[in-house]
Amino acid sequence: MSAYRTAAAVVDGLDDAELDRRIRTGTLKDLKGIGPKTATAIAQAHRGEVPQYLAELEETYAGELPAAEEVAAFRAALRGDLHAHSDWSDGGSPIREMAEAAMALGHEYLALTDHSPRLTVANGLSPERLEQQLDVVAALNEELHPFRILTGIECDINADGSLDQTDELLGRLDVVVASVHSDLRAPEAQMTERMLTAVANPHTDVLGHCTGRLVIGRRQRDGTQKPRPESRFDAEAVFSACVEFGTAVEINSRPERLDPPRRLLTLAVELGCEFAVDTDAHAPGQLDWQSNGCERAVECGVPVERVVNTRTADDLLAWTTGQ
Repeated sequence: MSAYRTAAAVVDGLDDAELDRRIRTGTLKDLKGIGPKTATAIAQAHRGEVPQYLAELEETYAGELPAAEEVAAFRAALRGDLHAHSDWSDGGSPIREMAEAAMALGHEYLALTDHSPRLTVANGLSPERLEQQLDVVAALNEELHPFRILTGIECDINADGSLDQTDELLGRLDVVVASVHSDLRAPEAQMTERMLTAVANPHTDVLGHCTGRLVIGRRQRDGTQKPRPESRFDAEAVFSACVEFGTAVEINSRPERLDPPRRLLTLAVELGCEFAVDTDAHAPGQLDWQSNGCERAVECGVPVERVVNTRTADDLLAWTTGQ
């Protein structure tokens, strides 16, 4: 792997125009420290693809699939899901339908985490609309008791690391998932500082889909489906900050995300992070994807006692409020 670290250091010294030119002309391997294999991986990543070498490594070293009984036991320990969307933002179903689907799966609670205002493409909630949603959730909770819809948000992490919602509203929510959705190809140092600032924010409870990768690309207007590479950041620094500030690392169960990748999930375990196994569901049927995250958690040795959504709603809220 040292060859790839060396090549990455060489590429870091190139500006975008020079990198584009060398990829276009096939002259990357002319640079000292970059060979044919590393040049291919760089070009694939630059095109937004998961490098073939990385994909093969993940498959080769994934190890044997965990026993179904282990995954089932891990899944049975979960009491809820801390990341789900409704038709108030970019989900496809009303809040009640999402809640009823969660109840049918045996959940005790579901955090409603529609998008924040900056993400206009996802119909993010303005402060006024979020205020209205809080009233709707309060009324539904009276009807659905003892099941509980936790108030929440998937809050965009701005370029400076601040959160895309007012402090007053964030302070009223049960669960805040903070995620990067823009400038995903920012330089490593810039992305690291951005994430560190967000993790240290006292309102942040969960760091959502930390690399932003898509292992299965979303369909584009031209019909193509391009994977999206991982954002580059100092994972050890970010995960260490999660431990310091009590922010859980999300194990995102969406099939096209499966984020963090195994190597980063293993690192987060080694550093002592807490976790939230979430679906990031945008439709009722997607709430059943939690088993994907449980399988990955078992593969990577995540201790079930460090998963925050194994807690009762009261214990979870005591954690999110720091009590």
